[in-house]
Amino acid sequence: MTILLVRHGETDGNAARILQRPDVPLNARGVHQAEQLARRLSAHGFVRILCSDFLRAQMTAAPLADCAGIAIEESPLLQERNFGDLRGMPYAGLAEDPFGPDFAPPNGEDWPAFHARVADAFAFIASTRRSTNGTLVVVTHGLVCRALVERHALLPDGVATPERFDNTSVTVLHEDAPHRASLVNCTRHLATPPEMDRSGGRA
Repeated sequence: MTILLVRHGETDGNAARILQRPDVPLNARGVHQAEQLARRLSAHGFVRILCSDFLRAQMTAAPLADCAGIAIEESPLLQERNFGDLRGMPYAGLAEDPFGPDFAPPNGEDWPAFHARVADAFAFIASTRRSTNGTLVVVTHGLVCRALVERHALLPDGVATPERFDNTSVTVLHEDAPHRASLVNCTRHLATPPEMDRSGGRA
């Protein structure tokens, strides 16, 4: 495993379907998810953590850093899409679909601007991994995970990019182009043993 792409843990905004502000913290469930994630990844080992500078990502990365005894390196390139004046509003209260292909949030990022930033983020991730002797963890956001996988990774035959990446999901990318994904949107660390048994130990 070389690049571990992780979405942050759950927030109250996630649960309530709200376009979130940068300072939204993890809720109690999200904190627990982050602890479960840290236990899982510490068993595999990693040597470096890149993280969005939004609070919910920082809180997700903190148990990882504690387990490994390393510092978190933050980058604004890994921030969630900026929905500008709409941040803090529930999806249901919006007149338009904020995820529509032509939607441009006032004082925020339209899709072309967002995808250009994600491309820069991926170049930064790849460069960081090349200069790192070991596994790199990247803690970011749902739309960023989706854009990175959809536009910058090679999925196995028959596997599609998920519409939604789950909280604390893990996606494994190879460090070298074409950056093959060997695992996508995996949350097995959140499943209790009976749940894993019922699902056949699914990733």
